[in-house]
Amino acid sequence: MGHWFSRNIVEPGKLPMLLALTSFVLTFLVTRTVTRLIRAGKGPFRNVSSGGVHIHHVVPGVVLTVLGGFGAVGSDRHGIGGAVFAVVFGIGVGLVLDEFALILHLDDVYWSEDGRKSVEVVVLTTALVGLALSGFSPLGVNDMTVEERQDRAAFILSLALNFLLVLVTLVKGKLRMAVFGTLVPFVAIVGAVRLARPGSWWSKRFYRRRHRARARSRIRTYRHDRRWTKVRRRFQDLIGGFQERVPGRGSTPS
Repeated sequence: MGHWFSRNIVEPGKLPMLLALTSFVLTFLVTRTVTRLIRAGKGPFRNVSSGGVHIHHVVPGVVLTVLGGFGAVGSDRHGIGGAVFAVVFGIGVGLVLDEFALILHLDDVYWSEDGRKSVEVVVLTTALVGLALSGFSPLGVNDMTVEERQDRAAFILSLALNFLLVLVTLVKGKLRMAVFGTLVPFVAIVGAVRLARPGSWWSKRFYRRRHRARARSRIRTYRHDRRWTKVRRRFQDLIGGFQERVPGRGSTPS
């Protein structure tokens, strides 16, 4: 195990990324636990205020992200400095993305339905960084041989093709597949080939007169959402605590 860790993580300089990912996930989990305790009125934790203004944890998160990011850029990936700043960066990003919905809506929607976006972004970020840590490169560059990389024309063509697949998947309204497709080209291929989601740019542009394709798209989207929306919401509730009962407020998030 030690040999594998040294060969695949330490030697390629991936230790800072692993430390950043670990600190990011742990910070998010700890933060969610603390906020859930505060919401339930349990434990010694309380909201932080200054001059009557509630200080959200995204504020120290931004400071730590900036500090850790600049520090990591200026440090050696194999040195202790890079490892320390990677941890600082991970903690900062964990605090920031936990309140991603607040930044997006410019409103305190932490416990509302819109607040689920924070959990979704955190899970998506964790998955993408995990894939990158496992050796996946953007737009499938890691799938090319040394000879193909040396062939400039083939290299550019491969990048352009993979980028086009990701772009088609995106305009078909499949954001998650497009994001994952940047690291796993097969996902982008599937997203580009399958029907677009209703309301997407592709659907409005190409399905306007194709009534059968538009109907099939709606049916597939309905079946997909009916199958996976409940699973996704339960997972978000488990992590984010959106449906937990709050004293005096019933079970509805506030």
